[in-house]
Amino acid sequence: MGSSAYGRVAVWDVVGPSRPSRLPGVGMAGFRDGGAAKVGQRVIPHPSVMLAVDFGAGTPVVTDARGRQQRGSVVAGLGMGSGGSAWVRGENVACLQVRLSPLLARSLLGVTPAELDGVVALDDVWGPETSRIRERLSETTSWQQRFALLESLLERRYQARASADAEVAWAWRRIVAAGGTGRVEGLAAEVGWSRKRLWSRFGEQIGLPPKRAARLVRFDRAVHRLVAGDGPARVAAEGGYTDQSHLHRDVVAFAGVTPTAAAGEAWLAVDDVAWPERLG
Repeated sequence: MGSSAYGRVAVWDVVGPSRPSRLPGVGMAGFRDGGAAKVGQRVIPHPSVMLAVDFGAGTPVVTDARGRQQRGSVVAGLGMGSGGSAWVRGENVACLQVRLSPLLARSLLGVTPAELDGVVALDDVWGPETSRIRERLSETTSWQQRFALLESLLERRYQARASADAEVAWAWRRIVAAGGTGRVEGLAAEVGWSRKRLWSRFGEQIGLPPKRAARLVRFDRAVHRLVAGDGPARVAAEGGYTDQSHLHRDVVAFAGVTPTAAAGEAWLAVDDVAWPERLG
């Protein structure tokens, strides 16, 4: 965005950074609950690794699809792993949320996406560094300074670690560019690897098998069209689904609600404000 963008969306006050991140594949947004987050809100899976660093007076509680709870700062795998949507609740919650391309997860987090099946406490990933960054964020009064602080931390971590294999990165970007609708069976031959090798490396470095990753990307495009007002029949016909029932099954599998209900989900309503750019 050209300037700080504040918006009252759903139950959150949302702010975006004044400029894109210097790290390609990284997006950030600030969230402060508007008084209704204590009743709980569904977190819809997204084709990114999600990092949330809380620094407010209240402590968020996140429950993943398997019923496991984490309090405070968390990190969640691509599409929140194999389980689907999660729930967040709390009062007086303030946090910086980061969406990472899975290609950067190993570099920035120090763990592979395959180690993030569901929602994990950030303390378990970053250790004592989590408490230090939370304290510094709470002492900072400007959202833009908070964005700059966290971006500097991510840049230092990025320089210290290797990223994904070039062949895996190419396959992931092909899936994203095709909106999840392309055939994934031929990807291995195109990079000169065996299918077994690509599927193994892709699963480790991206966090999902290629077919499920493609389903997640296709779901993300479809559910945002539903939010924008397109009908399920049209979304299914133009989004790579065999029919409307196919769309229905995928939306229920990832979001836990029907396509009609997903169109009204508050979590999705913030995307145009919080995440103006897609990650690759």
